[in-house]
Amino acid sequence: MDKVIAFPMMGNYHVPVKYLFSKISNCKILEIPKITSKTIELGSKYSPDFLCTPFKYTLGTYIECLDKKANILIQMGGGCRYGYYFELQEKILKDLGYNFKYYNLVSKGHTDIKKIYKIMKEINPKLNIIKSLYYFFITVKMVKFIDYIENYLRENKAYEINNEFDKTFSNMLKSFSKTKGLISFIKIKNKYKKRIKNIKIYKPKNNIKIGIIGELFTLMEPYANNNIEDMLIKYGVEIKRFTNVTYLLFEKSKKSKKNLKKLNNIKYKMGADAMDNIYNTKYLIDNNYDGIIHIKSSFCTPEIGSMGIINKMCEENNMPVLFISMDSNTSDVGFETRIEAFYDMIEMRKRNE
Repeated sequence: MDKVIAFPMMGNYHVPVKYLFSKISNCKILEIPKITSKTIELGSKYSPDFLCTPFKYTLGTYIECLDKKANILIQMGGGCRYGYYFELQEKILKDLGYNFKYYNLVSKGHTDIKKIYKIMKEINPKLNIIKSLYYFFITVKMVKFIDYIENYLRENKAYEINNEFDKTFSNMLKSFSKTKGLISFIKIKNKYKKRIKNIKIYKPKNNIKIGIIGELFTLMEPYANNNIEDMLIKYGVEIKRFTNVTYLLFEKSKKSKKNLKKLNNIKYKMGADAMDNIYNTKYLIDNNYDGIIHIKSSFCTPEIGSMGIINKMCEENNMPVLFISMDSNTSDVGFETRIEAFYDMIEMRKRNE
């Protein structure tokens, strides 16, 4: 039987992940289906009611992938309850009658290179470590560049003149999926960096700036947050979002320790990204942003713990803040109404100032 690998969808990261597995696994990589209402229905149907929403999104994706003949499932999550999804999701899927191998590449909330090598060696006994490290290096560079460009788009996309950003970014991702090696990647990277930076924009001096903080999956998967970034961009908003894979894998551990020292009244970690979001709130206040949106999945315990502190900080500094909890039943219309009202309030306040 052919080995077919699948993994959860989250933002645009399926591009570098698929690239890496295609180069080192010697397996077929399934074209991961985008998350839809059907995905949520499947995940919710077989999930315990009070588990956080990302569990249901990922479980629904796995079911869709298994129905498309995937037989190796990869999970790359940890840090909070997400780290326990592995055992529970495996049991649910086995009980549904699926036959597959399930691997979690993260140990105790941290990336474990030795564990990843051992798993990949099991998947592909002919794995070449030098070749694997070479393509892993390219993949890391690819992820960091995607995050860099996405940050640039959040800051500038609302002000483009000829609507070129989306098409150029999409073409860049397609080119990355066909990257042959490091030199090829560097050429593509330089080409699209120049193209994107040369797209004409007109940014007003007194533009509205909003920071988005919260639970990582809900922040990074557009379907999970009702495409909140696109919505704000249509209103002409410059967006600041701190959480991405570059931050989670390569910056979080160091920054979290530094940030904890800067928050005098908080002596203990609160789990997942809760403490980081409290510090990010301080950053947004200190840097004169116009508003903050805190978005999380329902039942996300660490973020629930941070909300009271964030709300108090915003009250003391006269900073508008909007708290949104997302679940499988969140109404699109109600969500859009809340975002629109929050934007209107900020715009009126800025105009009066």
